[in-house]
Amino acid sequence: MPVQKEQTFQIQYTHSIHLSEVKESYKILKNNDIRQYELMYDDTSIGMPSEAEDGEVFIQKNGHYYIKNMKRDFRKFNLSTGQVVANHRLIYKNKIYPFKNFIKPGTIITIEVKKLSLLQLLKGVNIVGKGTTTDDF
Repeated sequence: MPVQKEQTFQIQYTHSIHLSEVKESYKILKNNDIRQYELMYDDTSIGMPSEAEDGEVFIQKNGHYYIKNMKRDFRKFNLSTGQVVANHRLIYKNKIYPFKNFIKPGTIITIEVKKLSLLQLLKGVNIVGKGTTTDDF
């Protein structure tokens, strides 16, 4: 999907063990790296952090846990989309794009920022306009 530098997006999913929502927030940096800057979740049990790393801030607010001020940079990262429970969704520009609408659940995908030609864009899957409006939780 077309993106610009310094824009943000989120990946939201249902945790497979404790069945609560998790939202990871990312920013596209000037060098096209992707920075995770925030993590929000509802349960500190198995698979979720109970404290922040150096330089990060751990907050509990309105029934949610947050790790803020994260500076975890990636050139790209892989994501295994859930087959049963996870229901991974991309949130971009206040629209929700369920991954299952575009790829088979259980697929491993790579999230990265790439410069593409117009021809490459026309050949690819365009998910813009196929999302639903977000409701913050």
